[in-house]
Amino acid sequence: MDLDRPSWLSESLYPFQSHFIELDGSRIHYIDEGDGPTLVFLHGNPTWSFLYRDIVKALKDDFRCIALDYPGFGLSTAVPGYGFTPAEHASVIEHFIRDLDLRNIVLMGQDYGGPIGLGVAGRNPERFQGFVLGNTFAWPPTDVTSFKWFSRIIGGPIGKFLIYNFNAFVGFMPRVANRRELTDEIMAAYRGPFPTRESRHPTWVFPHELRASRPFFEEVERNLNRLSHLPVLLTWGNADSSLRADRELVHFEQVFPHHQTVILEGAAHYIQEEAPEEIATAIQEWWSAEIG
Repeated sequence: MDLDRPSWLSESLYPFQSHFIELDGSRIHYIDEGDGPTLVFLHGNPTWSFLYRDIVKALKDDFRCIALDYPGFGLSTAVPGYGFTPAEHASVIEHFIRDLDLRNIVLMGQDYGGPIGLGVAGRNPERFQGFVLGNTFAWPPTDVTSFKWFSRIIGGPIGKFLIYNFNAFVGFMPRVANRRELTDEIMAAYRGPFPTRESRHPTWVFPHELRASRPFFEEVERNLNRLSHLPVLLTWGNADSSLRADRELVHFEQVFPHHQTVILEGAAHYIQEEAPEEIATAIQEWWSAEIG
């Protein structure tokens, strides 16, 4: 019996051994599956390493797959006083990579995993050899009016009330991941980390920080030129109405000239839920052609 596995987490869906490391007072949970070139997977909001379960299953025979949870998400716990901001998460990831001495990393980031991961890479470019990016961003998002209003509403008092009292971000997931049914077991794994009003606070901080963390996003964008020579695979759901193929994807294609784009037809925001097989196949083919 795995004593670290909570009752709400299905072993058949997430059949991985849990690892933990203490970083700056927080207890960080991660999985480390397979051998070979290192892939590091970073999640967004309100998800955790569970989001990558099917991609890890598909790739662990050929790669070392590491997926971790930010403090306050998944099975990770935060040190008292932790603010759950993207800059703090990036600091944790940076320390994690250094403590495990990970090198020649290919990092996959989606949603907030993009700016957090690229922020770390921009400060440590020597440790990275490529990126897989999907439905994400790496610059101040509230330059787009819709993001500014999303942050004001969902990251404000109205959003706090809905998130604290109704776990609204998790409840919203089935509506934005529409190609693949999210079963009761899957939804239990997404609801599980947030059983109380207080535990849901980190999922409110992310929309609030779309505006408040502008200096962090500006730093991420400034440092992209330190990474722009690296190969990048862009796996993009073209039905995402927030992080769009005709806006954010095009921006990434301009930033990274050595890119390959794979459009995930009909997939919306949570591409790892909607198209895991397509993403895993794209990573294998891209790796063979561009890096391996």
